[in-house]
Amino acid sequence: MVTNGCQMKPSATAQAPEIQLSDNSEGNNYYTLIMTDPDAPSPSEPSLREWLHWIVTDIPGNSGGSETTSGFSWLQEQVTHTSSSGRELVPYMGPRPPIGIHRYAFILFKQPSTPFLISPPTVRNNFSTRNFASHYGLGLPVAATYCNAQKEPGSRRR
Repeated sequence: MVTNGCQMKPSATAQAPEIQLSDNSEGNNYYTLIMTDPDAPSPSEPSLREWLHWIVTDIPGNSGGSETTSGFSWLQEQVTHTSSSGRELVPYMGPRPPIGIHRYAFILFKQPSTPFLISPPTVRNNFSTRNFASHYGLGLPVAATYCNAQKEPGSRRR
């Protein structure tokens, strides 16, 4: 599970996490999740910020889950590719920080409609979550969290 500021090993995040939301409001709401790295390629010189790692749209508001944060259950480190998890617009790319400690942000938006008809970005570098949300009328995020990851030491052979 991703909690604010937790440390994740890149090897433990190679597979896309399962998305589980628990929307307590009335109605059939759908959501868009964006995962980015604001520290690419390095925290001291983030010239590629934000690096886009994942976009999932059409996530049902009641896609399961039991633990909640601000009314929403967060991401768990399990792989399940089911239709109840939404539509993967940009394929998942796990954290692979080349240097330093990188933050990985998960930002959740309530969609104005479903299905949500948008075009995937053509490149992953220099993505802007703010501009994307504005362009597609997503408004302000309804939830957000982040985790940290850093390059894992390689195995030494003797």
